[in-house]
Amino acid sequence: MTPSRRLLAIADDLSGAAEVAAAVRSRTTRSRVLLLGAPGAAGTATTLRPRHVGEATVLDLDSRYRPAAEAAEAVREALRMSWPDGDGRGGSGTPDTLDTLDTFVLKKIDSQLRGNVAAEIAALAEGGARVVLAPALPIAGRVVRSGVVHIGGVPLHEGDAWRAEAVPPPTSVAQALDGLPTALIPLTTVRSSRPTLLTALRAAATAGRVAICDAETDADLDAIVGASLADGPGMRLVGSGGLALAVGRHLATAFSATGVPAAPGATGPVAPGATGSLATAAPAAPAATGPVAKDTGSPAATGPATPDATGSAATAVRGPTVSDALGRGAPDATGASALATPAAAASTDGPAAPSASTAAEPDAAPPPSANTGRPVLVVVGTAEPAAVEQVRRLVEDGASHQRLPLAGLLADGPPVRLPALTAAVTVVSLGASPGSPGRTPSYEAVPLPSPRPAAPPSAGEAEPGSGRRLVLGLARAVRAAVAAHHGAVDLVLTGGETARRVLDALAVTELDPVGQVHHGAVHLRTPDGRSVVTRPGSFGDPDSLRHIVQALRPHSTERKVTS
Repeated sequence: MTPSRRLLAIADDLSGAAEVAAAVRSRTTRSRVLLLGAPGAAGTATTLRPRHVGEATVLDLDSRYRPAAEAAEAVREALRMSWPDGDGRGGSGTPDTLDTLDTFVLKKIDSQLRGNVAAEIAALAEGGARVVLAPALPIAGRVVRSGVVHIGGVPLHEGDAWRAEAVPPPTSVAQALDGLPTALIPLTTVRSSRPTLLTALRAAATAGRVAICDAETDADLDAIVGASLADGPGMRLVGSGGLALAVGRHLATAFSATGVPAAPGATGPVAPGATGSLATAAPAAPAATGPVAKDTGSPAATGPATPDATGSAATAVRGPTVSDALGRGAPDATGASALATPAAAASTDGPAAPSASTAAEPDAAPPPSANTGRPVLVVVGTAEPAAVEQVRRLVEDGASHQRLPLAGLLADGPPVRLPALTAAVTVVSLGASPGSPGRTPSYEAVPLPSPRPAAPPSAGEAEPGSGRRLVLGLARAVRAAVAAHHGAVDLVLTGGETARRVLDALAVTELDPVGQVHHGAVHLRTPDGRSVVTRPGSFGDPDSLRHIVQALRPHSTERKVTS
């Protein structure tokens, strides 16, 4: 890939888009995230034009839980808008259109194959476009063997990763493509010479088949990217954040080899490593991304980076590495986002009288914080059981915890009211409803139904669409709390659906990546300088939220986090 080419990345949810933007950002490559379809996102076609040589534009289509036909059309529209004038020339975005622009296309999908994978890949392959699919995510212990996704050594369809989905998981990657013609590229071919792998990819493309690649390590993904781009940008790559990291490494190498100067803003700010030395947010080399998944499938660690022999941090994608200095620019007085422009007339004297359905249920309130920076609001909208322990540890450190009643979130009336954001860190999660404020803290997991519409439920099951309604209710509550605060608020958002609904409610349409706290936990900045950290709901070890909060606000909670 030559420096004159640009990268267009397409994701189906916001946390995935952020993950890609951070993965491809380096000393020579600047990236940004655009939220397509968001309120106030007019003129997106114009903003797709690259601002800098080699810039990567990452689009969040917000399509994971849309009907399949709508998701496919969203992909087609994204390809059409990639034309410099945004006038829709090139029809469905055929190879001729994009090759003329020298545009390389990367499609980000869920490593667990959730979402409209088949419909979106079919749209991507229209017009004879060549597609290479590699969904492995080695850093999280998610590998592809014989065309089957394995998580921690267990085939996807034999585990419980899809417990919140309305349909059963696919038994193979090919089955997830719902009848699209495919060709399996086995691991032996992936690990052979580049000419051998390239020949196999070309044969699949000539036969009109999607090439499904086995991969177990970052080196495997590097080989796939290198072979796919050997013929230029004609191959369209599809994969998880693991493939995005491989693309980032490829771009950094390609630009370094041609002596292209650093992109504006791409070199800073940098993040201090675990030992205090500086580590850039550039994608790490395969050996530096942590242990790869062994044959046993055990997940790789996502904890703090281990210093190398020189004492510097090995990589910026592991451990709490984002500096307190990041994302602390003064708010723009003219910014339209509610994230930095709270309603002036709103009261901060405290919450209104609580009711059973519209008031948050607080745990014991911590003492007032001496922190004078912006408050951090942590919004946990995921149904993942691991989030329960993550919240417990954050509260143990002194964060204020507000459990939002499900009945209030699902109601059509006024939003659930949060107390004033006076604490340095406030964490919001879903709580059983009804409940009584002031009780012993409860961290039980609350099942969150899939936002995807499904068949009518059986007795005792959640109402179809209630997952989306819960998240929308959560976003309304966050918007009201941010608007009521006299000053800017930084956000930590877990789960791509939650992150997108909250930022839509706050009218945020564009984000610039700063770096990663740990893999998948991406620190971004709004145009007016506020910090937003997004993270997939299934990512992170028990100290994930601790690390994220410490990165944004060192020592903002009572007990110093050690790792």
